[in-house]
Amino acid sequence: MRNGHRLANGLRPVGIEYGVQPHADGSVLIRMGHTHVLCGVTVEERVPPFLKDRGQGWITAEYGMLPCATHSRGRREAVSGLSGRTHEIQRLIGRSLRMMVDLRLLGEHTLRVDCDVLNADGGTRCASITGGALAVRMALGKMVAQGKLASMPPLLPVAAVSAGVVGGQPVLDLEYSEDSSADVDANFVMSGDGRWIEVQTTAEGAPFRPELFTTMAALATEGIGQLLMLWDREGWR
Repeated sequence: MRNGHRLANGLRPVGIEYGVQPHADGSVLIRMGHTHVLCGVTVEERVPPFLKDRGQGWITAEYGMLPCATHSRGRREAVSGLSGRTHEIQRLIGRSLRMMVDLRLLGEHTLRVDCDVLNADGGTRCASITGGALAVRMALGKMVAQGKLASMPPLLPVAAVSAGVVGGQPVLDLEYSEDSSADVDANFVMSGDGRWIEVQTTAEGAPFRPELFTTMAALATEGIGQLLMLWDREGWR
């Protein structure tokens, strides 16, 4: 039995709080068990140089973990510089969130999504994507209200979840104690119409059989389906 009496296909308790940062154009605090991530969006009236005068927008992400987010204090990356892991996660979040919307409908605006991990207990990048997508939706609604966009563009919901093999058993939504001892560790990002956006899967110590990947993908599909239900909840406006 997993912590919290979770079954193999069970998500940790999920909570969403909107508008946590009143000065942001959109903000969401997402809680997945003991992993808590604050996602804030800033709308900028410019785009990166490679998009200048092309009439389209951009979505990018920055990710950080607060020093006391884990059991031992981590060095603040504003002092030490960004790690390779942080660069990788930022790019993953940005790629995933750009799948939400046709960037040509944003005009020359950049949506900068800041994902700050307050508490880390596994799955921080997946929580950042799931919460960041909801915060982007909130920011786009504010752009419409402010007249920066004529109307709300069509959105493709996006969510992400981890899966893995722990003690030979495929399980969904790994917390740190499971992730740190996993035989296989994976992150799945999916759109609301059931298409994969990105899958990251790594064997830890020994290769794994294809049928285990199929089982993990099925678990992730089920879990993401539950997370996408957050898009139907009121409160984000």
